[in-house]
Amino acid sequence: MEKQITNGQKMSQLKTINNKNILYSCWLLLISINLFSSEPIAYLNTLGYEPAQKEIAYSLNGMVTTQHFLATSVGEKILNKGGNAYDASIAIAFTLAVVLPRAGNIGGGGFMVMYDKDTSKAYSIDYREKAPEKSYRDMYLDADGIFNKDELSTFGYLASGVPGTVAGLWEVHKQFGSLPWKDLLEDAIFYAEEGFEISPYMADILYKYNEKMSYFPETKKIFQADFPDFKNRKLFQKDLANTLKKISLNGKDGFYKGEIAKKIAYDMKLNGGLISLYDLENYNPVWREPLTSSYRNNKIITMGPPSSGGVHIIQMLNVLENYNLDSLEHNSSHYINLLTEVMKYAYADRSKYLGDPDFFDVPVKRITSHDYSKEIYEKISLGSSAPSIDIHPGMYLDSESNETTHFSVADSQGNVVSSTYTLNSTFGSGVVIKGTGILMNNEMDDFSAAPGIPNQFGLLGAKANEIIPRKRPLSSMTPTIVMKEGELFFTTGSPGGSRIISAVLQSILNIVDFKMNLEEATFAKRIHHQWQPDILDIEFSVDTKTRNELKAMGYYVEITEPLTCIQTIMYKNKKYSGYGDFRRPDALASGKINDR
Repeated sequence: MEKQITNGQKMSQLKTINNKNILYSCWLLLISINLFSSEPIAYLNTLGYEPAQKEIAYSLNGMVTTQHFLATSVGEKILNKGGNAYDASIAIAFTLAVVLPRAGNIGGGGFMVMYDKDTSKAYSIDYREKAPEKSYRDMYLDADGIFNKDELSTFGYLASGVPGTVAGLWEVHKQFGSLPWKDLLEDAIFYAEEGFEISPYMADILYKYNEKMSYFPETKKIFQADFPDFKNRKLFQKDLANTLKKISLNGKDGFYKGEIAKKIAYDMKLNGGLISLYDLENYNPVWREPLTSSYRNNKIITMGPPSSGGVHIIQMLNVLENYNLDSLEHNSSHYINLLTEVMKYAYADRSKYLGDPDFFDVPVKRITSHDYSKEIYEKISLGSSAPSIDIHPGMYLDSESNETTHFSVADSQGNVVSSTYTLNSTFGSGVVIKGTGILMNNEMDDFSAAPGIPNQFGLLGAKANEIIPRKRPLSSMTPTIVMKEGELFFTTGSPGGSRIISAVLQSILNIVDFKMNLEEATFAKRIHHQWQPDILDIEFSVDTKTRNELKAMGYYVEITEPLTCIQTIMYKNKKYSGYGDFRRPDALASGKINDR
């Protein structure tokens, strides 16, 4: 008889996991402080990594950038076969589910923002996970109303929402695909069945997460069979290959109905999870109107709720448009001061006003209005820091894991796709559904367990994001397209949990205000402040002069390891350029082979 794992079990191994991760982060941090005064590539080399991206990639007829070079190669292959940006994006997403299991997925969900050249219109699709029918508001609270310390919202079967990735990709193909569906899964099936070589970076991640990935036997046999020596080994995922074959033959129904759905529901029931056959059969993605705005005569196209990213990108750009940013030295204390104050107001509003628009009336128009941005602008005093305790959500209104993955694709017809999807934290819930190879998400942690209780990224939430059956959790994912004079200017996005929004903001500012090319915009140091806790994060290092100036303004500064990874494509002078962020060494941008 199979061993039943109940939700009441004490998961003592997680303490060891957390302690190990803290030590690992401290080690990276010490190296960062000492080394990032030199070139970023030297920093990577010291960690033993060789970045896949050596220089900016150029192409006349299309560009792909993803977080893994194999997925980039697959997207490039689809474009060369005559597929469009949508076809390439679907193939990339399925391939990332195989070669980037820490974040790529068919057991998670996400968002996709698109610009379609034929219709000259922007589209967005929400294929975010949904709370199971049996979920309820206080499911992660103890009897006394205190948040459960067993980490049930982040680890194990109870942490998973109903996956949306396969349904979302299927819907995009129905609307915009040009190549046969089965053709788009061929490479993902190949890499799952025949295996692929584990990169040094991936080897270190598998080693780092050994304890998390060894807790459940099904997960351990796939991902930890070669522990501790993953280098120069291949990762084989035979069960996942079989699952992908069923999806290839039967489309969406290959996942949400039939044998695979039954295996998911059975394994969930056996181990205290909530996802049922009913949940799977009734899952549907939602086409949503993308948010659009203008910034310095450029059109911003981004994702609306339940993504908080798009709302707050527009909100912050509206405030920043009141300033002449290029008169400030990039990443000077005065520039960091300005960005930090603007971020505080956005993240404060995020904590109260953002949630699933199907369940909560999100005040998007008010938050993104120029009247509101003007009020925020008038409250900011450059040269000083407003304590976060004095900034309240919506105080001037009238009434996520650092593991996600983003990819961008542009084709020769002018179609553009910006997509971010995730399992939430690294390797999601740590659960692989028996006999399927499907690694499941832990997106239930993105709901507010209770007002005032932070999630794993330190983000606070309120009633707008409370758990309700069939509801989608709030997300920071921010796939974004920027247009200029009716054509693509650039498209961007990033993983990084709560840092996604601030990373995408700085990507836009680097290109629009500081006229940086992709390499410069990618290499530029990133900062982050999310209102609570009242801490200013700066990547890698900060010079003594800048640190002292920020301290005098009232900031508490922490130096952090890189936690974001921008994937950007730019179109200029009738040529595409792409760059994969060095912060994830396997990231790569590449254009169509046939026009090099």
